[in-house]
Amino acid sequence: MDLIWAGLREAVRMLAHNEGDVYEIAWRSLVVSGSATVISFVLGVGAGSLLAFRKFRGRFIVMTLVNTGMGAPPVVVGLVVAILLWRSGPLGDLGWIYSKKAMVIAQVIIATPIITGFTAAAFTSLNPKLRLQIYSLGASPLQMLWILLQEVRLPLLAAVMVGFGAAIHEVGASVMVGGNIAGQTRVLPGTILLQEGQGNFGPALALGIILISMMIAVNALFTWVQLGIHRDVSRPHETAHARADTPTVRTWLNR
Repeated sequence: MDLIWAGLREAVRMLAHNEGDVYEIAWRSLVVSGSATVISFVLGVGAGSLLAFRKFRGRFIVMTLVNTGMGAPPVVVGLVVAILLWRSGPLGDLGWIYSKKAMVIAQVIIATPIITGFTAAAFTSLNPKLRLQIYSLGASPLQMLWILLQEVRLPLLAAVMVGFGAAIHEVGASVMVGGNIAGQTRVLPGTILLQEGQGNFGPALALGIILISMMIAVNALFTWVQLGIHRDVSRPHETAHARADTPTVRTWLNR
């Protein structure tokens, strides 16, 4: 228990004096993981909608790979990315090994299957008649996709939270492809691993508290948005529908 209180005091001291460039490291963690989450969201929504709406040969295999990727070992992801970006590897000419770009790539590979799986599950849970009703109103395929995204925006927001959490707390792949270089690629999880390896449990615990606090703050923002969306979604359903089995399309086309 004394170690925990010492870690709390160390965290406050590090934040007050910016010891060990903690603000720079925290900001780098947010930038890298935030960039990876945005890219993963774009890729995941596209891939998830394709898996949900298109029937093609090999779809079962792709879905199995996506579900497996949701729990893929980060060290294996880091190993694969490192081999590809190594100076003698297929993409070695890019010179991205031990850089923030390599860390973003690794985190994208980790987070994209999570968002893809959430998106595919959310779209699959919709009433199959909804797409036909949207098309009957004269919507284009892009308008149809936008309307369906509005319908599943609550689970999509949950997917973003899970994807961001998987990216920012990941350490194995980031260290392998980023090198944990001070002032360049060192992020909070890698710094915690370094301090723990040196036996500096106080600073390691302090950095862990900072990392958890940062994740709580970001997820609190997402949760606030999610609750606001939930209230917005629940209002139209307070009125009775004519038929329970008939999907209802809100007037998104008129917005």
